[in-house]
Amino acid sequence: MNKNNINLKISAGRRDQLLRDGRCQIAFSGRSNVGKSSALNRLMGRKKLARVSSSPGKTITVNFFDLDGACYLVDLPGYGFARRSEAEKRIWSQLTDSYFQDHRDLALVLQLVDLKTGPSRDDEMMISFLQEVGIPFVIVATKLDKLNKTNQAKNLKELEEQMFPVPVYPFSSQTGDGVESVWSLIEKTVSVWNEQK
Repeated sequence: MNKNNINLKISAGRRDQLLRDGRCQIAFSGRSNVGKSSALNRLMGRKKLARVSSSPGKTITVNFFDLDGACYLVDLPGYGFARRSEAEKRIWSQLTDSYFQDHRDLALVLQLVDLKTGPSRDDEMMISFLQEVGIPFVIVATKLDKLNKTNQAKNLKELEEQMFPVPVYPFSSQTGDGVESVWSLIEKTVSVWNEQK
């Protein structure tokens, strides 16, 4: 797959806009401000592919990025942001729920967790949901660069023990640590999906 051949296909703000066309989808999920858009940008070697903000909760649509005609990378709205109004939370929650309700094209969820703070209660609920409905997922432990080497190792060990047997991928959008591993996982996922079709 050619990383340079990627573009925003649609920003879906309504259920009827969600793409379900048989093409493999890989979704980026996580709490607000965990670094989903930053991770997507770093993986693709772009600075402004996905919109990034220092203010949590900026991604309010389900954004489908067409990667070389091979798959969609899907940037989901973050959860757990307290300053949204109840009406806004309800709308965005319904949109994300709608995305997961029909997951026949969803090959993998990259569940992002802040390595510094560990899984939040919302993260744990999301992980439980993915397990219950049988959607394949891995943990991408973001903000690796925010910790020194000792705390990196300590927090990673704790997270791996907590998430076992789900694989954990340490990742930093700042330094690029983990980019090759996660990219290889994306390539493998798409390859396996296409073989099974």
